[in-house]
Amino acid sequence: MPTYRPGPVSLVLAALVALFLLLPLLAVIPVSLTPSRMLAMPSGELSLRHYRALIEDPRWIQSILLSIRIGIVSSAFSTVLALCFSLGVWMFQPRFTAALVGFVLLPMVVPPVVSAITLYFLLTSISGFSSFFGYDTWLGVAMAHAVMTVPFATVLILVSLSQLDRRIDLAARGLGATVWERATRIIIPNIKFGIITAALLSFVLSWEEIGVTLFITSVNAITLPRLMWMGLRDNIDPAIAALSVILIIITVLVLAVRSAVVRLRGGH
Repeated sequence: MPTYRPGPVSLVLAALVALFLLLPLLAVIPVSLTPSRMLAMPSGELSLRHYRALIEDPRWIQSILLSIRIGIVSSAFSTVLALCFSLGVWMFQPRFTAALVGFVLLPMVVPPVVSAITLYFLLTSISGFSSFFGYDTWLGVAMAHAVMTVPFATVLILVSLSQLDRRIDLAARGLGATVWERATRIIIPNIKFGIITAALLSFVLSWEEIGVTLFITSVNAITLPRLMWMGLRDNIDPAIAALSVILIIITVLVLAVRSAVVRLRGGH
């Protein structure tokens, strides 16, 4: 079967589109090297002072570690919830499956500000009973993020289940396997990549969440996106540009490693 190879015109157009999309990201690099205390392009002199500020200022380190902790907890919680729901719907096929799936996907279609206000009142009410889990606590933020990421994890897991042959589950049930054995030994191993993808997506969505976080935090649970937002609102700190460059480099490295792994697997 002949393979299609793009011509020079297509390659040039693709390169121009990619350059157009990457220019805003590339513009952050010189801004991060400005010696000025304000967000501005450097005028002749370059400085690494804002990269040093990321290390020397404990607020940045604390917010990064807090965002990682919240992301891990919310990702684990949302993935477990999405997996339990998806397995239940797929294995038992209840009568109101469409209604149940639609209910779970509500946070995806409801405006974020509505979800943020609802979670704000919920967590402030919980704060009256517990100071550990409620408004402006890292665990409360993690649970709020889980509520927002469960729909996305559910969609990914349901897609993985839709590609699984149902006869495998029927055969296991016919051989006397219990529901737990069918779920843990038959179904989950066959959709493990979908589960991993759901967990990674949930972590990324929690890592960059800012809309809900602004409503449910004050001074104690300052995540990295909230600290960046505060820096832009108060004094336009160029350290945000330095942090953006670091995140871009990490993303590029992850994509490069992934491409290398795919090529190695394809070579074998």
